[in-house]
Amino acid sequence: MSYARVLGVGLVGMTGHLVEVEADLAPGLPALTISGLPDTALQEARDRVRAAIVNSGETWPNRRITLNLLPATLPKYGSAFDLAIAAALLGSAGRLPLLPLEGVVLLGELGLDGAVRPVRGVLPMVAAAARAGVTRAIVPVRNATEAAVIPGVRVRAADSLHQLVAFVRDGTPLADPPPVAATTTAPGPDLADVAGQGYARRALEVTAAGGHHLALLGPPGTGKTMLAERLPSILPALDDEAALEVTALHSIAGLLPPAGGLLRRPPFQAPHHTATVPALVGGGPGLARPGAVSLAHRGVLFLDEAPEFSRGALEALRQPLEDGHVQLARARGATEYPARIQLVLAANPCPCARPVGDTACECSPLARRRYLGRLSGPLRDRIDVQVTVPPLRAAQLMETGEVGEPSAVVAVRVAAARAAAAERWAAVGHRLNAELPGPVLRRPPFRLPARDTVELRRRLDSGSLSARGFDRIIRLAWSIADLDGRARPGRDDVWEAIGLRTGEES
Repeated sequence: MSYARVLGVGLVGMTGHLVEVEADLAPGLPALTISGLPDTALQEARDRVRAAIVNSGETWPNRRITLNLLPATLPKYGSAFDLAIAAALLGSAGRLPLLPLEGVVLLGELGLDGAVRPVRGVLPMVAAAARAGVTRAIVPVRNATEAAVIPGVRVRAADSLHQLVAFVRDGTPLADPPPVAATTTAPGPDLADVAGQGYARRALEVTAAGGHHLALLGPPGTGKTMLAERLPSILPALDDEAALEVTALHSIAGLLPPAGGLLRRPPFQAPHHTATVPALVGGGPGLARPGAVSLAHRGVLFLDEAPEFSRGALEALRQPLEDGHVQLARARGATEYPARIQLVLAANPCPCARPVGDTACECSPLARRRYLGRLSGPLRDRIDVQVTVPPLRAAQLMETGEVGEPSAVVAVRVAAARAAAAERWAAVGHRLNAELPGPVLRRPPFRLPARDTVELRRRLDSGSLSARGFDRIIRLAWSIADLDGRARPGRDDVWEAIGLRTGEES
């Protein structure tokens, strides 16, 4: 036999495609050619696979070898095809009967000693194979747990090429994936730790209830970072669909815990202010990897000291905030990652980070305006809630009696508000108030009465409020009503939403 074919999976962004790995042996000078748009890592597979086959006790076929990866028009990235290439080569040389591998996806990188090493993105790869009708997969041992969360696919684990050969030739069983460990995450920061700041806590709760973006402005030491870090603690756990998306993104980035199952806690990303544009939105050579905005998908992206971030990095967030996904264009094609996040910004009032009016502050009013001006108008217009966090009084900081509500109590109200919103918007295909298109809110049956929106319309006509801001205030009003258990927002809810949007009632 001089021809053999096995199955692998190619990954472009989060989209997987079934790939046929073909091997053909022909008379001629010994050589190996790989076709099918391979990248550099895949071109180097010839040396890895050759050493792995020889060091596993097999014979390398000294003939003219052609490897083809179908479909040939799809770019192929990474080393996950090594195991499939080795099996196809041995099969085409007549040294490995491939009937046991019929309809089986092979994933894994080969070490020079024949060891099958883990690769990134196994979870979305196995999910793509399942969508294509494949029901069996062989993956590296360290990737077996994440692959096993995909229903309908029988996953087996191999730790070496020799073990795979023994399974095919002699029926020696491969290891089953270990049982998925119960997700036990350490308790995170609790909202009860925040002293005072009742208005900011209310803003945080409204933010969580509707999935809105939040800006916290004020002098240092007032609790801005503490509040932002506690936002995930009041968000509901991820459902199956969202958990699968989040886990797949972390699998592609190589950040998935080896013994865990689906990630159920909303992710929290807090990049340093020196983060570059690729670090925030994704990038890199070959297959562009997800950045912080995608790793925070279905969770929170927190930018502390936001004006210190580069202008380009901040402006790169505008498109993901509107569309909920990131598109990364490269010479060989475009990659898309989801990025449905809640953005939280924190900023001091001036570069010296001293309270305004402090005698030690030497910043002029112009310097303070320029500092906050680094957050451009278009970016701030996309932030639903913008509140000023005032300095704490000594009585608030030293209070030993009544403390603020813990996260568990607030989370119950947030979950109830989100459930009400999901039931209301199910007919239009949305779950959160922040995701709702503006035209839906401005038309019956959800359009608010004119008497309740008179102030909004006045500000819109005067130019002090944009059309985008108008829609965002209406969405905030719905979130406030959901939190307070009302079926529809009223005038008071609209006024509170205006205050949260403009900071006028802080």
